[in-house]
Amino acid sequence: MRRHAGRKAEPPGVRKVLLVRLIAPAIYLRATVDGLISHIQRFSLHDGPGIRTTVFLKGCNLRCAWCHNPETQRAGPEIQFLFEKCVGCGQCVQACSLGAHALAAGRHVFNRGLCAGCGRCAHACYAQALVLVGRRMSSREVLVEVLRDRAYYRTSGGGVTLSGGEPLMQSDFSAELLRLCKAEGVHTAVQTNLAWPWETVVRLAEATDLFMVDIKLMDGESHRRWTGHDNAMVLENLRRLAGRRIVVRTPVVAGINDSVGEIGRIAGFVASLGPAASYELIACHPLAAGKYRGLGMPVPEGLTAPDAQTMERLVSEARRCGVEVRGPRRAIAGAQDGGAASIGR
Repeated sequence: MRRHAGRKAEPPGVRKVLLVRLIAPAIYLRATVDGLISHIQRFSLHDGPGIRTTVFLKGCNLRCAWCHNPETQRAGPEIQFLFEKCVGCGQCVQACSLGAHALAAGRHVFNRGLCAGCGRCAHACYAQALVLVGRRMSSREVLVEVLRDRAYYRTSGGGVTLSGGEPLMQSDFSAELLRLCKAEGVHTAVQTNLAWPWETVVRLAEATDLFMVDIKLMDGESHRRWTGHDNAMVLENLRRLAGRRIVVRTPVVAGINDSVGEIGRIAGFVASLGPAASYELIACHPLAAGKYRGLGMPVPEGLTAPDAQTMERLVSEARRCGVEVRGPRRAIAGAQDGGAASIGR
């Protein structure tokens, strides 16, 4: 088939979006909000039912001691420095007009205090030792990425999951993207800490098929100690969402929330939400040390994974409370550490 010179064929996802715009233009004309995206992970298997595309948003209001995705915590673009890949070529030094990079005695020195997060150094780094984490994308641009795998969603019962970071921290963008996905018939899920006013939660609820919410600890003060925020809004919002499809998850960390009593209290609360709510226990492993170092953040210390016997006891206790229990399973680090999904945020 002859093609017009200089004309580039549109990818299938783009053609589909353009076609739907002609059929139902109003929702697409409103699709103007940009979001700050950490990364988009295709073929995720642990972020909801079926094969999914997980959109990791950047920025979070909690600081969980065991966070597996520290690159999603800060609400702005930043550079991740993968020390082991650096070859000392000096291209970043030439690319940065602010002097954030230097070579001293053959070693790369990165002054984060001077970095503006522009990404020029990452673009110049052929060794890929410098990675820009965080880019602005419109809801329509993300939709195109999501629709690339819609055939897999249909055959597996999958869809799109908004994760992070914290999707409710970018509620305008998240609500719009969820509406666009629903208009395309794509199943939607949101992984959220739910520590937000109800007015923010309800904006996303109308276009969300499944909420995946962590209850890390039942005691408010303990929750604040380990996450930086109490859990009063989390529990109240879950009560308001009762009757909807909810998966409550607990990232289990040895010595913090791995007691039978703690899990029994959480499971009892989940059971009170009704039969549409289920419970998942996730053994939290310290897998993200490399990410913390690459971001110039202190590596969490003293955190250990619960053993298999402990996890089995906790699952038995949760089931005794009359709640449907999924797992146990092991937490997986985010895509930029080579994993497939974001767990235990």
